[in-house]
This record gives sequence, C-alpha cells and structure tokens, in this order.
Amino acid sequence: MTLAEKAAYLKGLMDGIKLDTEKDENRLLKAVVDLLQDMAVSIDDLEDNAIAVSDELDEIEENLDAIDEFLMDEDDDEYDDDDYMDYDDDEYDLGDDDFEYDEDPVYEVTCPKCGEVHQFSEKDLLEGSKPCSKCGELLEFEFDEDDEMPF
Repeated sequence: MTLAEKAAYLKGLMDGIKLDTEKDENRLLKAVVDLLQDMAVSIDDLEDNAIAVSDELDEIEENLDAIDEFLMDEDDDEYDDDDYMDYDDDEYDLGDDDFEYDEDPVYEVTCPKCGEVHQFSEKDLLEGSKPCSKCGELLEFEFDEDDEMPF
C-alpha cells in the first residue's frame, strides 16, 4: 500500500466514525489527517520525479559510455607518437601574415528620427556628436565613466 493509499484509508476511517469537528481535539485530528494526505501526494510526486531523473541519468551514462568507447577505441593503439610527423613552424607557412586586422573599426549608428544608418569611426564617436546626413538630426554619443566603449 502506498503512502497516498494509507492517507486515504485514514481519512476514510475518520469520515466513517463521523467525528464532531466542532471539538478542538477532533479539529486537530482532521487537520493532521489532511496534512498526512497532502504530504503523501507530495512524496509520491517526488518519488515519480526521482525515478524519471534516474532513468534519464542511466540513458546519459549509456550514451557517454558509447562515446567513450568510440573515442578510446583500442584499435587506435596501433599508432604511437613516432608515427606522427614532427615539423618546424618556420618550415610551414600558416598564412598568419595574410590576415590584416582593421586598424580603424567602423561602428554603425541608426538615426532615431529617419532611420538612416551611418558608419562612424572611433574618432567620430569620441567627438560626442555628428549630424545625420539625411535629416540633420544631431546624433549624440555620450558615455559615462562606468560605460565601456565599444572599442
């Protein structure tokens, strides 16, 4: 018999003897039985959740074991560190010099009045304001000491 069934049985017994709930001791008994019934339902819900979590963890463990087995396949032991080529960085051109970083990044600002998108440099933003080229609205750039500059 589950806890919920036992609590329901106690409530049935209490209802069957038709206690006068106007008396203090009977009101107390009724409150205790109601509490037991609520607790039994909560405990049953917790048990169901624990079983579901346990099932999920078992499934995750099985998946991790399969991944581990795939990654650590014992057939990979046929290779050792001597099989891999040892190369000198100077011998190979990795193309690091081909990429140039933008020395002066550009920031886009949208005019709140006309919606025109403008591109400004850091220098422009530090000036504090620029007029919109379409509608003339003054676009102001204010930064508090706590604000981080976007650059």
